[in-house]
Amino acid sequence: MSINEIQQEIIEEFSFFEDWMEKYEHIIDLGKSLPLIKDEFKTEERLIKGCQSRVWLHSEMKDGKLVFYADSDAIITKGLIGLMVRVLSNQKPEEIVNADLYFIDKINLKEHLSPTRSNGLLSMVKQMKMDALVRQ
Repeated sequence: MSINEIQQEIIEEFSFFEDWMEKYEHIIDLGKSLPLIKDEFKTEERLIKGCQSRVWLHSEMKDGKLVFYADSDAIITKGLIGLMVRVLSNQKPEEIVNADLYFIDKINLKEHLSPTRSNGLLSMVKQMKMDALVRQ
């Protein structure tokens, strides 16, 4: 599935929820389904800088595609990184680098996050794109 197909799927999922409490619950559920990073990769070097909560990110190349693993110590933040992993994992590095992540605006995600979480989300995107850039 392409990045845009996954984004469209997420936009449709979020359109079913009537309010942001339901959307937050969905984000939290996404965090529970996140492919977790192994404990050995939960190092200071893998912490995403710019996130108020602790967010670890590890990536590996598998069959020409970049696979992300992540975890966080905060449940909503874990859901946010889960959302990003869902969109960007198992994609070719050049597709990740060039991805226009329009779903964030379409589901009004940034408007419903605190400024610190919004900055953290941008840091997650930046780090995932940087990981992809060095793997091109």
